Amino acid sequence: MPFIPHTDADIKAMLKAIGVSSIEALFDEIPAALRSGKLSGVPEGLSEMQIARLMQERANQDGTYVNFIGAGAYEHHIPAAVWEITTRGEFYSAYTPYQAEASQGTLQLLYEFQTMMAGLTAMDVSNTSLYDGASALAEAVLMAVRAHRKSRRILMPATVHPIYRKVVHTIVRNQNIELIELPHCTEGGHTIPESLKSHEGRDPAALVIPQPNFFGVLEEVDALTDWAHAQGAFVIGLVNPMALALLKPPGEWGAKGADIAVGEGQPLGVPLSSGGPYFGFMCCKEALVRQMPGRLVGRTVDAHGKPGFTLTLQAREQHIRRGRATSNICTNQGLLATAATIYMALLGPEGLERTAAQCHANTHALLDKLTAIKGVAKIFNRPVFHEAVLRLDIPVGDALRALEAQGILGGFDLTDHYPELGQALLVCATETRTPEDIEQYALHLERIVGKRKLDPPRAVKVTPNA
Repeated sequence: MPFIPHTDADIKAMLKAIGVSSIEALFDEIPAALRSGKLSGVPEGLSEMQIARLMQERANQDGTYVNFIGAGAYEHHIPAAVWEITTRGEFYSAYTPYQAEASQGTLQLLYEFQTMMAGLTAMDVSNTSLYDGASALAEAVLMAVRAHRKSRRILMPATVHPIYRKVVHTIVRNQNIELIELPHCTEGGHTIPESLKSHEGRDPAALVIPQPNFFGVLEEVDALTDWAHAQGAFVIGLVNPMALALLKPPGEWGAKGADIAVGEGQPLGVPLSSGGPYFGFMCCKEALVRQMPGRLVGRTVDAHGKPGFTLTLQAREQHIRRGRATSNICTNQGLLATAATIYMALLGPEGLERTAAQCHANTHALLDKLTAIKGVAKIFNRPVFHEAVLRLDIPVGDALRALEAQGILGGFDLTDHYPELGQALLVCATETRTPEDIEQYALHLERIVGKRKLDPPRAVKVTPNA
């Protein structure tokens, strides 16, 4: 964003206006012993050309790879217009729109975001927005417990992203909330509805249903939703927004639909950016709106009957007593929500559907190529969206390092998170992968797997004791 610093004349004029002789005089109440003095560790200023070159050199250190990693963050094509508009000063520098009369543009955009997300998830209400998908799930758990009032037990499938489960545990562990892990089917990679019988009559507050789940597998969302509601539990749908362009939205799961829907908004126009910042979204049924954390923008009319927008239902610690707040979310990922709004507006329903369909087609093309290699097999037999789990005959870590040396990020190593799966690799293909990308991946992986299997075991030299 362009920035012009104050000139010496500007500074002198401001100091004269407030009656101070120098900038140092503004801080004369701070004892000299507490002042840091000059910043000796900060280098001299660089020119614009020097800065551009330095940043380019640092960016080049990351390298350029063909990416087949998903696992919660996905490489999608982002039209140039998305961030060209998002980084305009009106959006880029705007903070929380507390003053509605001065923030109508920002508020209208956020209202459009809520409308789009409510439509995408088939839910009644959307907020604007949360830190990321993991903390959004944690907030949904807290929300369900508040609304249920009787139970503090949450059924959490093992097919939920392992990092998300850790984040939820960290946030709720000291609030007397019990997270009960549900096992996955060893053949299908999904949560089996019949396996929940042992939890019947035990009054769970909520059941979390990922769709698609961390393995990319599609869950039995209708049966799981109806089971949870029969037990008096809320349903928290953890969804990939891109997948919703093709799959049944959580608001239509089962007979009554999910009660809360959350997820990671990064697929909607936000670049990978080495891991963030991203943003989380949350939608819910209208009956639960007063338990929803974060910000909500409402549409109203002013004293003259003209339409306008304003923040509403602000049950946050900045507006009411901290102990009665639904959350202590103090920062809104508004810039990322802005990008997502522009992305969805540019693509429209048809564009989102075509993007999701291409992701699905590319994943099947990738699976066909890789599973044709001897020593590579698909683990689960159920439908997937744009990720799937493969088992290798060689250590996954070794294969990924060898692929990286060829400029390929081959996937996400599952061995630490799911050791029961053996040498398991989660691979992903979005619409950005070409047939040539997939062909190169298959050629290199076939060579790597074949070479490792042919290599004789290394001899171990044993030194006798002296």
